[in-house]
Amino acid sequence: MIRATLLIEQRLGLIIAAGSVYEVPALGFDGASFLNTAILVHTSKTARESLDILQEIEREMGRLPKKGDSYEDRSIDLDILLYDQQVIQESDLCIPHPHLQDRNFVMQPLVDIAYDVQHPVLGATMVELASALQPLETTVALEIPLSRKRYPIHQLNFIAIEGNIGSGKTSLTHKIAADFNAKQVLERFADNPFLPLFYEDKERYSFPLEMSFLADRYQQLSDDVAQQDLFKEFTVADYYVIKSLIFSKITLDDEEYALYKRLFNMMYKELVKPDLYVYLYQTEERLLQNIKTRGREYEQNIQASYLSQIQQGYAEFIRSQRELNVKVIDVTDLDFVHRQEDYLKLLQAIVEKTTDE
Repeated sequence: MIRATLLIEQRLGLIIAAGSVYEVPALGFDGASFLNTAILVHTSKTARESLDILQEIEREMGRLPKKGDSYEDRSIDLDILLYDQQVIQESDLCIPHPHLQDRNFVMQPLVDIAYDVQHPVLGATMVELASALQPLETTVALEIPLSRKRYPIHQLNFIAIEGNIGSGKTSLTHKIAADFNAKQVLERFADNPFLPLFYEDKERYSFPLEMSFLADRYQQLSDDVAQQDLFKEFTVADYYVIKSLIFSKITLDDEEYALYKRLFNMMYKELVKPDLYVYLYQTEERLLQNIKTRGREYEQNIQASYLSQIQQGYAEFIRSQRELNVKVIDVTDLDFVHRQEDYLKLLQAIVEKTTDE
């Protein structure tokens, strides 16, 4: 059972909650008792994709095709009971599971993690449906490892994720916020009226662009990071104000940069510092591919030389940094958006950095 849950975490999504493990006699045939539980998984996969992954895990763990229509012994049995509030009726995929409300060995562990969740067809909550069934009495002292215990990044107060243009910092911020109940702070670059103008005429619009970004970043970090959300465990942002200094050094002339840096230093003293500053490194070639794929029109003329300047600026900052706790992660060969195992590698790298301190 533990192996199955670890494979689910590696291939499907993080395990958010788990019910108790119940020992139940074999039903409908003579055989060894079964161990039953229910887990809540946060996944970006569709229900169909999830089913394919679960069946692959079953095969890998030695489950064989059924020999007949009756119940029989099996090494592992992974079912999708609910998928949000979706209702799916297909020949090999029925959600909600059509028999869940009739089986106490299904409902009791399900109530442990979803007692007030409403059945999307029957309209009753899980605890209401379970009340009509005979309660189970035998539990096993087996604890399902939850992802938040394996990757305890929620113990930090503020994580800032940085990187070059197209490095995936916003995508990673979204995933961490969703999986760990974090408040996310996203840079409001899309609302900056100077950004498209800057890409057309850098010399003319560099200073107003950098000043507007600095003002926006300072205000957002002051408001959103300093103020705690009672319903969120920590804060994760897809930028930190340091990027203002890095980009402005590239885009501004010496006199403008000197003035800009004076203003920056005065504002920087007032801001909350992140507990961990994560820098996602990717090669310029990979960055250009990512930029092309996401298709923002005003970014399509970005040159590798400009990305290289930004990369160098971050490298100089990281080498000279004494105030922040910095973790550089090379994600050039990782696809943490679409490959769960790559996402777990990132989480593990973050955890290792926090435990090293």
